[in-house]
Amino acid sequence: MEKNTAQTIISIFSLLLLLSSCVSAQLQTGFYQRSCPNVEAIVRNAVRQKFQQTFVTAPATLRLFFHDCFVQGCDASILIASPSEKDHPDDMSLAGDGFDTVVKAKQAVDRDPNCRNKVSCADILALATREVVILTGGPSYPVELGRKDGRVSTKASVQNNLPQPGFNLNQLNSMFSRHGLSQTDMIALSGAHTIGFAHCGKFSSRIYNFSPRTRIDPSINAQYALQLRQMCPIRVDPRIAINMDPTSPRTFDNAYFKNLQRGMGLFTSDQVLFTDQRSRSTVNLFANNEGAFRQAFISAITKLGRVGVKIGNAGEIRRDCSRVN
Repeated sequence: MEKNTAQTIISIFSLLLLLSSCVSAQLQTGFYQRSCPNVEAIVRNAVRQKFQQTFVTAPATLRLFFHDCFVQGCDASILIASPSEKDHPDDMSLAGDGFDTVVKAKQAVDRDPNCRNKVSCADILALATREVVILTGGPSYPVELGRKDGRVSTKASVQNNLPQPGFNLNQLNSMFSRHGLSQTDMIALSGAHTIGFAHCGKFSSRIYNFSPRTRIDPSINAQYALQLRQMCPIRVDPRIAINMDPTSPRTFDNAYFKNLQRGMGLFTSDQVLFTDQRSRSTVNLFANNEGAFRQAFISAITKLGRVGVKIGNAGEIRRDCSRVN
């Protein structure tokens, strides 16, 4: 009986991988070559204008893409207005500038008569994500296109589908592997925290009440912990957020991994990448070789962009990214 169950699970997993590979094969970099040949340039210009208004455009858009793909796949379901995924506590901290970036890019695309209502919001978000990575000094990479927008977005669908700040390595690997992402992919994507920011409440337990024996998490750099206490005092305004990379917060580089070597990972789920022996060598590689990090990030974000993609009649091209047609 157990053997049959195991074989069934393996068969289902193999089928999911097969479906995933079929979907990724239908995504292509030149998907809009005939219908909207200038789409990449249009999105690039719109994102640059938004970025010039506020730096938050970059981390907000990148995080929005990740949250979208991990819940029901990369289908722009995160963009649908309330009641929707946006109402879940894990999504309520998503910065409005990320949503506004997609809205502005969508408006720019639809101003072109050749492109109006031909490019999905999911693809616009994927392209905008690439642009904010480039604008902050990160690598350029080809973006596969051809996603359709999802028609469903619920608060309940978010539950247990996004990594938490207190996750250990096993929990991180388990969640990422569900989407066909390896440990190396997970570590590379975590490197995007180099331009991230976080609200004090997400890590305050590490610096104030880690355990009955020690107030401060012993894996955190002592001087860094005191700096965090100054920026996030007890009873701090919950809207206060701080940079996740204290050394070069506005540059997409490998400083995040160098910080982990010094005990300066903001979340437990960041620092565990270095404290756990199974992932430490990858952190050291990325800290010592920025080129290796950049290549791994390109591979990982490309794979992320294939997660749960909807094609054909499984989705639509929304006229308004915040509403189902």
